[in-house]
Amino acid sequence: MTIKVVRGNPTPEELAAALAVVRARAAAAAATPPGAPAARDSWSDPSRIATHRLPQPGPAAWGRTYWPG
Repeated sequence: MTIKVVRGNPTPEELAAALAVVRARAAAAAATPPGAPAARDSWSDPSRIATHRLPQPGPAAWGRTYWPG
């Protein structure tokens, strides 16, 4: 594996920290048994976009449908 710095001038400590993160992620991926379900990425979690509750049904619910609470 080759890591290339495309922009900037990182210090040796910053490069070491970035490499430690990459190695830890690679080791975690290699330790996962084959066929095991992958961990869900937080970007694909539906609760991330559902930050507020839906309007409750009732006579005025149509008016609250698309307006922020």
